Amino acid sequence: MRLLVTQLTRFGLVGLVGLGIDLLVFNVLRLTVFDTDTVEHGAFFAKIVSTSLAIIANWLGNRYWTFRHARRPHWVREGIEFAAVSVGGLIISLACLWVSHYLLGFTSILADNIATNFVGLGLGTIFRFTFYRLWVFRGEIDDEEADAAAAPHETVPVSAGTVRTDGSSLADAPASRLV
Repeated sequence: MRLLVTQLTRFGLVGLVGLGIDLLVFNVLRLTVFDTDTVEHGAFFAKIVSTSLAIIANWLGNRYWTFRHARRPHWVREGIEFAAVSVGGLIISLACLWVSHYLLGFTSILADNIATNFVGLGLGTIFRFTFYRLWVFRGEIDDEEADAAAAPHETVPVSAGTVRTDGSSLADAPASRLV
């Protein structure tokens, strides 16, 4: 349980950095290069670029911090899976933008931001965390090792004859368990 809370906290912090990148780039592009008065579907193009940059930052943060104990040795495959899940989150965000912009007719920059960066992002975040945890970063460590990895490490001197709570000797434990 402690691992889940730690991962959720770290995922949220990495996500805030990604959100900052996404919001900044989206709004700069929406007001300049992809202004909807001059570029048809400019809001969509701005969202695709801003989210792509945020995805890269999020992958690095999640790979090396949030899920660092569960990352895979094959980083290319992991990156492709991360991108696939992230594209799923982007589609959710774009669907919210489409409904707001085209179906409901809310075309202001405020409406675009609410639809894509709050409603779409909220729904996409639930989707992404679930699939990052269950599919992308599903390392081969067991729950006991994961909880130990999430806990703050203490250095405790141990003698070879010390007996563990399960009755076995620490001398019998594999070296990886003595961390």
